[in-house]
Amino acid sequence: MTGIGRSIKLSVLMPVYDERYLVEACIERVLAFRDPRVHELELVVVDDGSTDGTREVLAALAARIPAMRYLPQPENRGKGAAVREAIRHATGDLCVIQDADLEYDPGDWSGVLVPFFEANADVVYGSRFAASQFRRILYYRHSLGNRLLTSLSNLMTDLNLTDMETCYKMVRTSMLRSIPIRSDDFSFEAEITAKLAKRGAVFFEVPVRYQGRTYLEGKKITWKHGARALWEIVRWKVQDDLYHDDEHGAHILTSLNHVQNINRWMAEQLQPHLGERVLEIGAGIGNLTLYLIPRQRYVATDIVPAYLDMLRNLGVAKPYLEVRHLDLARSEDFVPLEGQFDTVVCLNVLEHVPDQAAALANIRRALAPGGKAVVLVPQGPWLYGSLDRALDHVKRFTPEELDEALRAAGLEVLELQQFNRLGVLGWAVNGRLLGRERLSRVQLKVLNTVIPAWKGVDHALPWPGLSVIAVARRPAAAGS
Repeated sequence: MTGIGRSIKLSVLMPVYDERYLVEACIERVLAFRDPRVHELELVVVDDGSTDGTREVLAALAARIPAMRYLPQPENRGKGAAVREAIRHATGDLCVIQDADLEYDPGDWSGVLVPFFEANADVVYGSRFAASQFRRILYYRHSLGNRLLTSLSNLMTDLNLTDMETCYKMVRTSMLRSIPIRSDDFSFEAEITAKLAKRGAVFFEVPVRYQGRTYLEGKKITWKHGARALWEIVRWKVQDDLYHDDEHGAHILTSLNHVQNINRWMAEQLQPHLGERVLEIGAGIGNLTLYLIPRQRYVATDIVPAYLDMLRNLGVAKPYLEVRHLDLARSEDFVPLEGQFDTVVCLNVLEHVPDQAAALANIRRALAPGGKAVVLVPQGPWLYGSLDRALDHVKRFTPEELDEALRAAGLEVLELQQFNRLGVLGWAVNGRLLGRERLSRVQLKVLNTVIPAWKGVDHALPWPGLSVIAVARRPAAAGS
């Protein structure tokens, strides 16, 4: 398995509230951290409306510590709100959360870093309950509550964490910044765990030391926060809110990841046309990739960094699967791939590209003589609506338009297939009639349930499909 493979910049996110007597010592410990894999450490401190003199301490420290960024909040809103603000200013490759109460030791980060470098981790939690050198023995009922919350979270996420509520959560910054955080208080722990799990993040857990403190010593979390966390665990199991509001296309991709029957059906349509050397353009989060591998060589591509990270995780222990950045609109991206593939798969990508002639020419360029292009595009200009706009579709095609474009690119069209006539009804209602920008979970569950029975008769319906699939071939020789 492969990991980061280089030294990184580490962003430490420190939410602080009324820790006047501990925060300076905590910052000193953070800044004393050394590891050869970390070439730069950035400290982002958010004061969450402290009133005990903490602000003055932090302001003085920020004035003399260049690596520290100090962000005072006007009022106390909670840990989640402070972490959310810190994430906005993080510039490192990885982020780790560090409370200012000295319960956790930054020296443990060396162990937390290991899965990123050796096992392609997206997320590593430092567990207080896994075996470690030592931990302070304190409240049984408090630890029982932690285990209860972790167990319920695991039940909802299908993870097997031992400590969901841990402070030490280290996450790839690109992934963390792409996830909206709604919780202002300690419920942040349950929310971010649920959302990372739904995003398909690769989790690891390592033991860390824990020097917990008592309520007399200043511990702030109470049973009320636990009760709130219970609600949040259930809430984020039911509700999908995995990308920021300007990324509705990602919402739809993630929703479709749960509609495995339509992905399987699409793969069945494509399989007869695939060879052993396949280039997939716009693989997204790998919804279809899983159904099209293994192959002698399979290159999965996209242009979105978060998707590429997910595809790389998919490629772990699959030596035939290569992941690379590839822009269908850029001919220079195709130079190193020229003539290498017997199949190019391009599903729901061409409709995003303004210059479709150039895009199809790039597809032809990647094909070996006699190789096939399998292109799926949304069909029916009359269906164009809010869902298409949310997905940044330039257009919806007619079969005739797609056929003409392929032939103009020098490809021989072998067949055009209608696909998913059933989906036309839902797309028309949501995108044209109701003006929605995403698909509801209920609709997708119903669709996933009926597809196995429906797909056998879909071809008999009297209207065109939601999509059209073209199979085209690069001529075996010039002039043939």
